[in-house]
Amino acid sequence: MVFMLTFDPFFREFDRLTQQALGTIARPAVMPMDAWRDGDQFVVEFDVPGINPESLDLKIEDDVLTVTAERTAESDRNWLVAERPVGVFSRRVLLGRGLDADKIQAQYHDGVLRVTLPVAETAKPRKIAVEKRAEQKAISV
Repeated sequence: MVFMLTFDPFFREFDRLTQQALGTIARPAVMPMDAWRDGDQFVVEFDVPGINPESLDLKIEDDVLTVTAERTAESDRNWLVAERPVGVFSRRVLLGRGLDADKIQAQYHDGVLRVTLPVAETAKPRKIAVEKRAEQKAISV
């Protein structure tokens, strides 16, 4: 059986775009995320399948949440295909002000890391009471 390799600029460009979007083994892509507000908290979910939960590291510094995870390769296997990226993955999220950093929670389940960021009491909307001033009588001269 003979295989003939030909130059096709479309497939070369497609391969380049795929590597940019999905990363390569030498340069893994960032972890995809979703974020939304749910009442008095923000929720951020990161896709990090196939990692050891003990490799997860979350840090907050200067209103920036940094999530780092690592997927290691199994070296004792006789690989036929190895397309899933390995290495260290990292994502930084600008949080802004008004969150209660002491009450942030994180859970990892089914390859998804969920970070819950509660809004601080001082940043929640509140109603301001308007006081009625006592009427003043005009003095006639």
